[in-house]
Amino acid sequence: MAPRHDLEPSTPATVAADPGPRHAPAELLARLRARADTDPVTHVERVPARAGVPAPWPQWVPEELRAAFAGRGVTAPWRHQAEAAALAYDGQHVVVATGTASGKSLAYQMPALATLLADPRATVLYLAPTKALAADQLRAIAELELEGVRPACYDGDTPRAEREWIRRHSRFVLTNPDMLHHGILPGHGQWSGFLRRLTYVVIDECHTYRGVFGSHVAHVLRRLRRLSGTPGRGSAAGSRTSPVFVLASATSGDPATAAQRLTGLPVAAVTEDTSPRGGVTFALWEPPLLPSADTSSDAVDLAPVRRSALRETADLLADTVAAGVRSLAFVRSRRGAEVVAANTRRALDEAVPGLGDRVAAYRGGYLREERRELERALLHGDLLGLASTNALELGVDLVGLDAVLICGYPGTRASLWQQAGRAGRSGQEALAVLVARDDPLDTYLVHHPEAVFGRPVEATVLDPANPYVLAPQLACAAVEAPLTPADLALFGDGAKEAVDELVATGALRQRPTGWYWRHRERPQVDLRGEGGAPVAVVEAATGRLLGTVDGGSSHFLLHPGAVYLHQGVSYVVDDLDLADGCALVHVEEPDWSTHARDVTDVSVVSVRSYVDAGPVGMFLGEVDVTSQVVSYQRRRIATGEVIDTRPLDLPARELRTVAVWFTLSPESLAAAGVDPGDVPGGLHAAEHAAIGLLPLIATCDRWDIGGLSTALHPDTEAPTVFVYDGHPGGAGFAERAYGTAATWLRATRDAIAECGCETGCPSCVQSPKCGNGNNPLSKADAVRVLDVVLTNLPS
Repeated sequence: MAPRHDLEPSTPATVAADPGPRHAPAELLARLRARADTDPVTHVERVPARAGVPAPWPQWVPEELRAAFAGRGVTAPWRHQAEAAALAYDGQHVVVATGTASGKSLAYQMPALATLLADPRATVLYLAPTKALAADQLRAIAELELEGVRPACYDGDTPRAEREWIRRHSRFVLTNPDMLHHGILPGHGQWSGFLRRLTYVVIDECHTYRGVFGSHVAHVLRRLRRLSGTPGRGSAAGSRTSPVFVLASATSGDPATAAQRLTGLPVAAVTEDTSPRGGVTFALWEPPLLPSADTSSDAVDLAPVRRSALRETADLLADTVAAGVRSLAFVRSRRGAEVVAANTRRALDEAVPGLGDRVAAYRGGYLREERRELERALLHGDLLGLASTNALELGVDLVGLDAVLICGYPGTRASLWQQAGRAGRSGQEALAVLVARDDPLDTYLVHHPEAVFGRPVEATVLDPANPYVLAPQLACAAVEAPLTPADLALFGDGAKEAVDELVATGALRQRPTGWYWRHRERPQVDLRGEGGAPVAVVEAATGRLLGTVDGGSSHFLLHPGAVYLHQGVSYVVDDLDLADGCALVHVEEPDWSTHARDVTDVSVVSVRSYVDAGPVGMFLGEVDVTSQVVSYQRRRIATGEVIDTRPLDLPARELRTVAVWFTLSPESLAAAGVDPGDVPGGLHAAEHAAIGLLPLIATCDRWDIGGLSTALHPDTEAPTVFVYDGHPGGAGFAERAYGTAATWLRATRDAIAECGCETGCPSCVQSPKCGNGNNPLSKADAVRVLDVVLTNLPS
């Protein structure tokens, strides 16, 4: 792309007065493409506009509620809203799985609010995966001004002075699974009145509850059912009815099954989207190749062969903001969001001093006050551009947004369409651009648009039977009320075995009336499986709290010497105290970035299932993974040149999880033309690409999974490639890979073979998270390895 001095910005006064789009999507895309020396767009998909199909108000919706909705511009529901609302009002658990901005909120607001108006004792609980989404829904419900509903948010940001009032008086409580788990259920005695009258439980954006997080939430919901809705608990048997669960989801594969697994209840699905939709121009954008300036043996450690997706996204965001188009750039990492925002501000200020102030970063880890101010500025148009993590994929209603830039495939088609759908919510035409990273999956997708636009979105993967999730959740339930045999059926497969294990370890005591928690302290259970409590990032000179980083990422992001970014300001870590959960940093603007490197070992614990395919074996089972961050590289920001590698002294971490692995006989590899000395490089390259392509068939991110390859593993006694879930007990991703192994590995093989590089690059077999510095790697032998597997493995 051309340098930023050729920007043609609107004047700041004009931008402020008219934040709307200055170009139709096709015109804006043409303007963006003209900046590049070579056309970076590999495909343009036109998603046509669609007319809506209205339906009459259900007869049970009171006139007061109809008038309130009409006051907000809703004169009648769309057909899918009315269908889902009718099912819920009739007592059927239901999931409405339709596109972004299809009005899913009205589908649960209708039955919930109609019931609250008709029954002055009824209550409703709303669960959202983010605080921003709950706050946005609170605004929407409060604006209806319905007497007696008294909606309120109850989360970690709620002042303690307000909490007692909410428990006693609010009839529509909006919270999140974390607060339900840590606050409401443990204090259910204080919530007894609310829970006893609970009529509806709304679970918004339920497709986000996947993997370990989703598995934990599934049991939190069972604990909620146990304390609020199970007939016979608390008074005469059968005297209390179960609350109706209403779930809202982005379009997903088999939403009814996923919702049933999440709630443990039979759920009907409404999936036909009958809302109107503005047209979307969706472009797949591949940054250009950069000329190689280094042919040394260390070239494999240099910056990506292609121009950085972060730099490309920053330039595109600067272009759209300069054109007066209100834009949002989704970036996969917190650090990346900071980099994109900083580069965009710098480019805009070079063109028009002060214009960079209209751009900011948004991510988790910010303090509450910072998040609220950014949300306000975005809603009021003070900001024209925002670089955000997926923290804004859900939540704030971004009215007036007309361009979305997606920096790197977000991991699932569901998230891709959710992010793209943040633009055009006012019904106007919108532009979405997926900027590919130099990554096997991104490269595959921009050259195989049918994998993006021609396929249904993935099914949500979660595993409530995961013993590393089930046992801690049963312990939490036992603290809240003694467990009974009937409760074990509620918690599903493996509950009895988990309870027996808890008894054997002394956590539970069995009595004639049930199983009782034996300790004074509650079990500490992290719903999100992030590896411990968050680590506070503190400026050493002032003691100011900058933000937090989850415990599982702290070894990589906050090791001594690491560069940490916060709102465009660069800090260097002086000390990481894991025991106290604190990292001390100082302000510094180095011309290098840091990249942690780790070593990993995998041992097989047990085999759950396997396929004997002659010279090839495909296995699913439990493994023990030991990993340790041992060093970090410093690399020049401008060139990617490796300055040095510095050792680290951090503790090893152990993980028992689920893995899929395949073995090959040495004879089959030799017959395929893989020399013995090239076996490690071929397996290593195949492992990297397989990890990169797994999100194509499972609702995971490559950072959710790990891998290992070896020419002779001591447990298998054969050349082996492992891919494992990066969470204790597994997250369901390895099972999904095992069940679709032929499809997964075929896409992996094609991605490697079709890449235009000669010896392997980040677009096919190099990995940004490789602990061995991407060495050894053999692209050609990776194709041969996968050919052997696919030839022998049953389809």
